[in-house]
Amino acid sequence: MKTMGSMRLLPLALAVALTACGGTATPPAADTAAATPQATTAEDAGALPAGWTRVDGGALPTLAGQAAVLPATVQSDDGATVTVDDTSRIIVGGDDVIAVLDALGLGKQVFAAPKNTTTESGRAAPHQFLFNRTTGVEGVLSLQGSLFLGNSLRRHTELAQKLRAVGEPAVVVDDLQAAPDKVRKIAAAVGLADAGVQLARQVQQQLDEAAAIGTASGRAARVIHVSATGAGGAPTVAGADSASARLIALAGGVNIGTEAGVANYSALSNEGVLAAAPEVILVTGHDLALFGGAEGLWKAYPTLRQTPAGQANRVWVMPDVQLKYASVGSGVGALALAKALAALPPA
Repeated sequence: MKTMGSMRLLPLALAVALTACGGTATPPAADTAAATPQATTAEDAGALPAGWTRVDGGALPTLAGQAAVLPATVQSDDGATVTVDDTSRIIVGGDDVIAVLDALGLGKQVFAAPKNTTTESGRAAPHQFLFNRTTGVEGVLSLQGSLFLGNSLRRHTELAQKLRAVGEPAVVVDDLQAAPDKVRKIAAAVGLADAGVQLARQVQQQLDEAAAIGTASGRAARVIHVSATGAGGAPTVAGADSASARLIALAGGVNIGTEAGVANYSALSNEGVLAAAPEVILVTGHDLALFGGAEGLWKAYPTLRQTPAGQANRVWVMPDVQLKYASVGSGVGALALAKALAALPPA
C-alpha cells in the first residue's frame, strides 16, 4: 500500500477499540430436498431435528490457481476509480466477498473479516471486528491491510472515501446487486477479471436453470425465511430487498417478507406470521445455531408452529452462503431450493 509507513505509526489500540465498538443438486423426492452435502460451517454440519430437511446445492463454482494481474484499476460502486496493487492482506466487509475470494483461491488473503462471519476463511483471518456505519478510518488503517473490499454502499461508502483520501485503496461492491455482477466486480478488484467472468457465467447458468424449474413447477409455495439477526438482535424475516427474497422468487416461491412489506431483515409480529400462512420455513445453519436450535426457533416465533409449515414440520436448513447473500453460492442454492419447492405435494 502507498502509506504503510504512516499506518504503522497508528496505535494498535485503535484496532482493539474498533473491535469493541460448479455442482448441481440432484432432484429430490416428494417433500424432500436431496443434494450433495457440503457443510460450510460447523452449524451446517450438525444433525437436524426429526422431519427437518437440509437443502444444500453442494459444491460451489471455483476457479483457483489463476494468476492475478496487478495493478488493477476498477470502478468502485460508489463511483470512484481505484487502482489496486497489493491483495495480500484484504480487509473484507462481508461474507459475500469472502465467498468469491474463496472461489478464486484467495481465502488465505482475507486479513480482517466481520465479527459475525460464517465462513472458515473469515474465522481464520488474523482480525475480526465490527463493520458498520460508525467504523472509523483510524481503526481500519491500524490493521495494516493492503486493500479494503466493502460490500455495502450504505455502510462502507464514507469509510472507503476516507481511506482513499489518505492514499489507501478501497473498493465497494454493493450487496444489493445481482450475484453474477458482484462476482465479476470482486474478481476484477483483486486482479482476476477473466476468472471472475467465468465464475459469473457459471452462477448465471445455475440461476437460469433454477428459474426455469421454478416457472415450470407452477407451485408458488409460500416461504418464510427467518433469521436470528437483523433488527437489533431480534428475530427477523427476510424482506423484499434481501438476497434470499430474490432467490425465493426466482426458485418459484412467494417470499412472505416481500408480501408483508418488510424491508431488508425486519421483525414481523406473531400475528403477521400466522396470517401469512407459510408452507415452508427457511433458516440458515448459522442462524439456527444462534436461535439455540429448534426450541429456540419456535420460542422466537411461537406462531410458526400454527402455520401450515409448522404443522407439517417443514423446516428447511440451508448454508448461509447459498441463501443469505448474493454471491458465488447463489446459483447452487437457487437450484437446490427450486428443486425442493417443485417437489412439494400439491397445496
